[in-house]
Amino acid sequence: MHPVTLYVNGEKHELVVEPLRSLLETLRDDLGLTGTKEGCGTGYCGACTVLVGGDPVNACLYLSVDADRKAITTIEGLADENGALHPVQRAFVENTALQCGFCTPGMILSAAAFIADDPEPSESGVRAALAGNLCRCTGYQSIVRAVLDAAKHMRDAGRAGERPGRRALIRARA
Repeated sequence: MHPVTLYVNGEKHELVVEPLRSLLETLRDDLGLTGTKEGCGTGYCGACTVLVGGDPVNACLYLSVDADRKAITTIEGLADENGALHPVQRAFVENTALQCGFCTPGMILSAAAFIADDPEPSESGVRAALAGNLCRCTGYQSIVRAVLDAAKHMRDAGRAGERPGRRALIRARA
């Protein structure tokens, strides 16, 4: 067993975990953050995507011990401190970019990290960035449209390049 300190959505969690326990298991089973989904369990589908240090990772493959002392953002921590949806979340709703919702948390987190790095994405860039996130319900047109709309909204609001989870990290420091 290994002690770890995880900073999840701006909150500090001190846990003792088995060395091979995945971050997905820790988030869902130990912390009750069930927005992160388990799809394939092999890192292929992207349903378990979370952000570690602002970068997307497959939580089913990422060990909890490797996340020690790192900032982790799950779908539950993407909204701002007042509960307002992140622009990517809002764009997914407005563009009907979800159906069953199973892939949506991972898709949104991947998209938010992508547009932070590329605030003026192309359609082909969005498709490439989301290639590791599979959706079996919607098709990808509405998802791509949502990401492009979210990037435009963030540029228009002066938030271009803003890292997802930044507001959660500010809350943790306060």
